[in-house]
Amino acid sequence: MIGIVIPAHNEAALLGPCLAAAQEAARHPALGGETVRLLLVLDSCTDGSAAIARRMEVETLTVDARNVGAARAAGARRLLELGARWLAFSDADSRVAPDWLAAQLALGADAVCGSVMVDDWSTHPSRTRATWQARYRDADGHRHVHGANLGVSAQAYRRAGGFAPLACGEDVALVDLLSASGAVIAWSAAPRVVTSARTDARVRGGFGDTLAAWARGENKEPDKERDGEAPAVA
Repeated sequence: MIGIVIPAHNEAALLGPCLAAAQEAARHPALGGETVRLLLVLDSCTDGSAAIARRMEVETLTVDARNVGAARAAGARRLLELGARWLAFSDADSRVAPDWLAAQLALGADAVCGSVMVDDWSTHPSRTRATWQARYRDADGHRHVHGANLGVSAQAYRRAGGFAPLACGEDVALVDLLSASGAVIAWSAAPRVVTSARTDARVRGGFGDTLAAWARGENKEPDKERDGEAPAVA
């Protein structure tokens, strides 16, 4: 079984398209009919996120952590208990491509770090997009880490110790642990994910905050962890 974990904290505005895209990816013919379980981890949600999941018949897990690392870990733990051999992670403000899972698995690695595309720059000044284009590498061999586009085998995840309960940078921390444990990591642009360029981020110090800083003209080189970029792995 393949598991998909999507954490959400009050994401009703963007959640429907996110879940629909994940459901489509779960039906891709290249998966050969293998069971895919999509799990939405509702972390301290007070909006309509749970109702959207019920309407779309998406399995949910409710936690009260207000912590994305803890939410991802809880979702992974549930799916591993149910027999998942591969865990794929995305975010509630993102939309995965129809072949997202198939592209991850086709790489034959212990873990896959995928890149992202931004869906709409219209709420940003032109300098934000210009900074993105100058600093972001959407190509094979990149060194970006995004919780919105991450996959890992069950064996490698367990060996690395899983997600730490970090409010930010939990994805980078996991990839560091995977690297230290000897996992083969594919840095690939093949699994495609479109993500939001919103600046009202749910996580302080994450992707949204980086874009907001660039929009304000703060062009200093961002901290690698807070910008979602991991050190190079051989």
